[in-house]
Amino acid sequence: MDSTRVTEQPTSYERPEPGVTPADARGAFPPASAPAHGPGSAPSSSPPPAAGTAGPGTEHSQPQAGQESEPDTHRPRPAPEAIPLQPAGGQKPDVHDHPASDHLTADHPSAAPSAPDGASPEQASPDRSVPAPDGSERRTGQATPPGKPTPMRRDGDRLRFVGAATRRIARGIDLEEIVMGLCRATVPTFADTILVYLREPLPVGDERPTGPLVLRLRRSDRIPAERDTEGGFVPAATPAPSELDSIGSERCTVRPGSALAEVLRGVRPVFTDAPAARAALPELLGEGAESAVPGGQRAILAPLRGRRRVIGAALFLRGPERIAFEADDLLVAAQLATHSALGIDKAVLYGREAYIADELQRTMLPENLPRCTGVRLASRYLPAAETARVGGDWYDAIPLPGSRVALVVGDVMGHSMTSAAIMGQLRTTAQTLAGLDLPPQEVLHHLDEQAQRLGADRMATCLYAVYDPVAHRITIANAGHPPPILLPLGGRAEVLRVPAGAPIGVGGVDFEAVELDAPAGATLLLYTDGLVESRLRDVWTGIDQLRDKLAATAQLTGPDHPPPLEALCDEVLDMLGPGDRDDDIALLAARFDGIAPNDVAYWFLEPEDAAPGRARRLARRALSRWGMEDLSDSVELLVSEVVTNAVRYASRPVTLRLLRTDVLRCEVGDDVPQLPRLRQARATDEGGRGLYLVNRLARRWGATRLSTGKVVWFELNHTG
Repeated sequence: MDSTRVTEQPTSYERPEPGVTPADARGAFPPASAPAHGPGSAPSSSPPPAAGTAGPGTEHSQPQAGQESEPDTHRPRPAPEAIPLQPAGGQKPDVHDHPASDHLTADHPSAAPSAPDGASPEQASPDRSVPAPDGSERRTGQATPPGKPTPMRRDGDRLRFVGAATRRIARGIDLEEIVMGLCRATVPTFADTILVYLREPLPVGDERPTGPLVLRLRRSDRIPAERDTEGGFVPAATPAPSELDSIGSERCTVRPGSALAEVLRGVRPVFTDAPAARAALPELLGEGAESAVPGGQRAILAPLRGRRRVIGAALFLRGPERIAFEADDLLVAAQLATHSALGIDKAVLYGREAYIADELQRTMLPENLPRCTGVRLASRYLPAAETARVGGDWYDAIPLPGSRVALVVGDVMGHSMTSAAIMGQLRTTAQTLAGLDLPPQEVLHHLDEQAQRLGADRMATCLYAVYDPVAHRITIANAGHPPPILLPLGGRAEVLRVPAGAPIGVGGVDFEAVELDAPAGATLLLYTDGLVESRLRDVWTGIDQLRDKLAATAQLTGPDHPPPLEALCDEVLDMLGPGDRDDDIALLAARFDGIAPNDVAYWFLEPEDAAPGRARRLARRALSRWGMEDLSDSVELLVSEVVTNAVRYASRPVTLRLLRTDVLRCEVGDDVPQLPRLRQARATDEGGRGLYLVNRLARRWGATRLSTGKVVWFELNHTG
């Protein structure tokens, strides 16, 4: 059959035979249906149409002269996507037994070809391969065992197979799905074995690959030893072990100018019995493996070419017990290779975009929450969907001077790359403002100004809270954000009454802060509206459900023990049902442990020369009261150095505070805004070694600028 008819032959639209089930999604052949009549049944009395004419019900039939065209009451439906059933053995279905046989065209796989009176169907179509009564193929003489996939002998068969296979390949969204779709669509319908080699690494977009061309075996697929008979697969006997099972090396390097390089450069699929392809097999499969490839036209090597360059190769193999490939099968292999290569190109680009989105979101959000004195933290972030992994929701925890901590949660309008970029700018601005130790309402005011500078339509909501573990108080300011929920120890969850305020970006709006009690053992939950609002419920209904969920979770641990933070976050997210999420979600939970009053020592020191000595004596007494005498020498030395530097430039009383938690923390505050810098003192210098000692002996240390000066602090472990 001429290969040009593959594109000229239209897809037939006939009804399938009764008893013929559609093909499996993998493209396997359906089981053969039994003939409708026995040997003694009489055929229908209606004669078949003459050769070269169409039946009265065909789609392209024209009314004869002197006859009026009748309406087509039996409009044919599209046939299944799979390859039509091929008759097995010597059984040929009788077209006269089909109730709608008058409407079947000559291309239907179950209809006998039209022939003149007295001529057999075989004589009418000498170019078609028709099974002989003994079950062999007339054209090749090879037997077709029952249960084996029969070859595609018609152009319509190949068109339907290519259509079904390319649709299966196109359904994949990532690399593995596309390669698997190619393998599943090919085996066993088109080939017994397929090997898919891809370039390593795969180039992305217009990137120019560096280094030699290396192909790695990405996936191989073979006819399984036992096929499922319930899913539409043809029952078959277990095949004997074949040399095809050992074909394929993991990696190969394509040498410039080699036979494999020439075949890949040619782009078009070729039979491996060609001299160039036969010479390329040892390089692709490894030395000695090419001998396992069946001889004749039983193997096709198809280069996979993307938009810019060759990105791999596919090897289609048929075993010796199956009919060899035909010339038209090269066109089928070319279509499969082209669709697969373009799909792989798009999958690589999609993977790069997803990687960029993940990296952007990861860097915009805190990688790890800080360890703050008197508070424990846990967080969660969920994107809006797998295809929208970035968004404008963020959370943050920022340590502040005086062992305080700022808790921030915000939501930029939208969940796109632009929203994530704006979110990153606002989060950076909030961190900078927090470092200045501004009140919460002032922080929101400056964020509002920053959002207006970013653009007129840059809108966001934000909630900013500052927790003081010594005073057991929390100060909160809100900019159009859902209110936080406080879960006291052994109490009932409560939605805090915080003035809502206007969203950030509106401009010209004052923000109001409220100060509330934060008892030890209580849990504060900050969240974005994606957790409580969706198409199925409004925001206040979701807030009530969240409050009830927190209360129910707290009852599981009893009134004397708060629920674990990580488990609490998981329980909160479990309230989201399937399809009940339209936006990304940011969640920040804070457990207030606080610092007991007897674990705090606080003094004021006058800026005079005797202040360092007095600071040493006060620190020694506090450590003796706490039973930490082993730290006396280190603490006295470091306190003396830090207080000496503060007294030298201060004009107001210097503050000294010791905090006993899991570590010993010392804080020295003065009214000088300049921060001390660590420097290496020279051998002839009389000073400049105070911070050097602090840096060597302390576990951690730092300096923070305040609106009224600065605080220098350091921490020591209890063991010294």
